Amino acid sequence: MFFRRKAILFIHGFVGGIYDYDTFPNELETYRNYDVYTFTLPGHEKHVVKNVKYTAWVTAAEQQIEFLLNHHYKEIYVIGHSMGGVIAAHLAAKYKEIKKLVLVAPAFRYFYFKDGKVNIKGINETLKKLPSLLKEEDKEKVIERIQKTPITTMMEFTKLVSAYQKDLEKITCPILTIHGLNDSVVPIEGTNLVYNTVKSKTNLLVNIDKVTHDCFTKDRKDEIKKIITNFLRRLPNDKKETVNI
Repeated sequence: MFFRRKAILFIHGFVGGIYDYDTFPNELETYRNYDVYTFTLPGHEKHVVKNVKYTAWVTAAEQQIEFLLNHHYKEIYVIGHSMGGVIAAHLAAKYKEIKKLVLVAPAFRYFYFKDGKVNIKGINETLKKLPSLLKEEDKEKVIERIQKTPITTMMEFTKLVSAYQKDLEKITCPILTIHGLNDSVVPIEGTNLVYNTVKSKTNLLVNIDKVTHDCFTKDRKDEIKKIITNFLRRLPNDKKETVNI
């Protein structure tokens, strides 16, 4: 039997890397009709976040899609985590060849946005949450990321969200959105925004208890991988549904 090969593209989050997905990309490669692709966003090389414009992140992601199209993939699936979810949503709005979209803790709300824009009080609130972040993730990793991230780069992230939030209204492909209910980094309001805005007939939201932002390397990671894998492998089922597990 002939299987048309499908491409899966992973997009990592802000001040992160493909390592945040742990072994998941390799695991998906075990399915014979999937080709899995990963890349590092500009400015995120070697765990050091450099000054970079948000447009560079978007351009790099679009170049990945163009590469896949040039290699004759007719069916592309995109998985985006955190800020990578924002970029992935933009790609799904732009490219009809993206047939399925998975957003994990999509960061459409970050630094406590108000009326769609970042504000100083919001940044202060985020700083107040730092102790909980240090409990949630590896303390040394969080401190290293904060120390190596220029304020100007943080602001580029907020520009990205502001620039592409309206793209959610253009998404029609089947979408799975996942949020960990113990996520101290990205508020659940961002996930709910996705669920309530996209035009997809297949629109699934899964809220998972006892899961943090670092969801591919911590508790219940195997369940999350299974949920995503099942979504990618099965035919779309036209329904809008929220599941709490």
